[in-house]
Amino acid sequence: MISEQKALKGRFNPIEVSLPHRVFNVSLLDDIPGTEVAYVAMGCFWGAERKFWELPGVVNTVVGYQGGFTPNATYEEVCTGKTGHAEVVKVIFDPTKVSYAQILKCFYENHNPTQGFRQGGDIGTQYRSAIYFVNEQQEKIARDITHVFQATLNENHYGTITTEIARAKEFFIAEQYHQQYLIANPNGYCGLGGTGVSCPVGLSTT
Repeated sequence: MISEQKALKGRFNPIEVSLPHRVFNVSLLDDIPGTEVAYVAMGCFWGAERKFWELPGVVNTVVGYQGGFTPNATYEEVCTGKTGHAEVVKVIFDPTKVSYAQILKCFYENHNPTQGFRQGGDIGTQYRSAIYFVNEQQEKIARDITHVFQATLNENHYGTITTEIARAKEFFIAEQYHQQYLIANPNGYCGLGGTGVSCPVGLSTT
């Protein structure tokens, strides 16, 4: 992982994204009243984003870069490993229809969280597994679910979860062509591959 001192400097102006979401037909930039936000990284964000826009109760998704140091990084910069960012999906959801715990269940069941700085054939720090929480309640839920899922993975002969769990830093939106990539490119690359192990979400974590 790059240090803050050695990270690329980035830029002041954010990447410009103007088109609405191809599924929800809402702006990728505006707040939606009554919603909550989750930030997760699970490898290449193209396939990861699709998992969440298909989840009932999710009302918007945005892909971008988070967890590193370089402001308003470009995709090319992130791929050098010199920004510290992960490829992240910003999940905007209606908490009356889907819980944060259910968001994390979808997260854990749709990738392998034991692989460190890679996801399948995608290798690099930007492909790491991560949960970036926005408050103490999210942090507790994330740590509780991770603890329970680790026990389940152990029973199925998987290794230690390497998912980074940390407070969310600023989220930098990715370029327009990355947004809902698998709708614009139906035959596009999706490198996601889960473990096949169900993530138990109990009453204590919902």
